[in-house]
Amino acid sequence: MQQQDGSRMRAPERSVELTQVTEWEDGKVRSLQDVLAAEEPLEIRIGGIPLTVTMRTPGHDLELAAGFLLTEGIIASADQIANLCAKTPVDGRKSNVLEVDLKDKAFDPKRLQRNFFAASSCGICGKASINAIRVRGLRQPDRVFRVDPEILCRLPEILRSEQTVFNRTGGLHAAALFDATGRLIVLREDIGRHNAVDKIAGWALLEKRLPLSRHVMLVSGRGGFEIVQKALAAGIPILASVSAPSSLAVKLARELGLTLIGFLRDRRFVIYSSEFRCSPAGDAQ
Repeated sequence: MQQQDGSRMRAPERSVELTQVTEWEDGKVRSLQDVLAAEEPLEIRIGGIPLTVTMRTPGHDLELAAGFLLTEGIIASADQIANLCAKTPVDGRKSNVLEVDLKDKAFDPKRLQRNFFAASSCGICGKASINAIRVRGLRQPDRVFRVDPEILCRLPEILRSEQTVFNRTGGLHAAALFDATGRLIVLREDIGRHNAVDKIAGWALLEKRLPLSRHVMLVSGRGGFEIVQKALAAGIPILASVSAPSSLAVKLARELGLTLIGFLRDRRFVIYSSEFRCSPAGDAQ
């Protein structure tokens, strides 16, 4: 499977690290080299003022920052970004700081600064209240888009086969974007499932492909509230996960008309909301 531009989905640099370990197997002990999924902090600054820190797997950092700004409701289009770049340390070491400048000079980053530490397992753990979670302006996704259930059943295998870092480490989440025919458009991996979704949203934002109203997103792991929120912010009409959704995710999906699918594996899946988008081949668009 190839990306739309024809290039292989290679693992980004710094996405893995090597380490020496001791393995015990059936009473035998040996020393060997193991491959780990990398995890490092990334600080996002707006106008030089720190906005947030998230633990992420290095790679596609500009997409991650752009996607975060979009799915958190800070921006609505790439045209609002004046500059987005990695801050280069004076000692030449690798950068874990991204600088964002917005064209809206009246923007006050202190107004949105949450002073939270977003853990890799959950992007919303540090937010002050449930009211701070919901992004304003979320809209109902496209109601015309359809996908054949047979095509949906093929997607998990494509996701697994294209997870280059997971296949080496066994320790990463992934989000993948497909069209109605089941063609893989883009896939991103990260130690945090919400970061993988933000990387895809940021890719679409920077490539000016929003809204993603003719696409299906598949995520590894569970489909939580924040994943649903981020999919809606990107205009995605169908969100599927290989595991279960949360109760709050189902409520939000039903409220805004997102097709939410769980347990997509082994030619079986459960539709929790807006099942009308899952149509046989003759009805798919």
